[in-house]
Amino acid sequence: MIVYGIKTCGTVQKALAALTAAGKAPVLRDIRKEPLTEAEIAEFIAAFGEKLINRSSTTWRGLSEAERDAPIESLLRAHPTLMKRPVIRGDSLTLGWDAAAQMAQL
Repeated sequence: MIVYGIKTCGTVQKALAALTAAGKAPVLRDIRKEPLTEAEIAEFIAAFGEKLINRSSTTWRGLSEAERDAPIESLLRAHPTLMKRPVIRGDSLTLGWDAAAQMAQL
């Protein structure tokens, strides 16, 4: 099980703790240190579309209008922390840590 996110993200920390408590063996893939590959970006966009971009993040708010209009692939390459977190690859691929993601992964 791979948890894509950043180690300082509170939601990622909650997900890791819950998954570990449930007897899973999650591995954090810090997207700052090891950015997503082109294949992963394509897969995540195919699965989640526009939802993959966190438009309430500080990174998003710091972008110019022109930068915000860039394709999702370009945004994630230039600013990995724009990705909504966590993306979890377990029995299924989930985005975020809401009730639906918890049910799918726990």
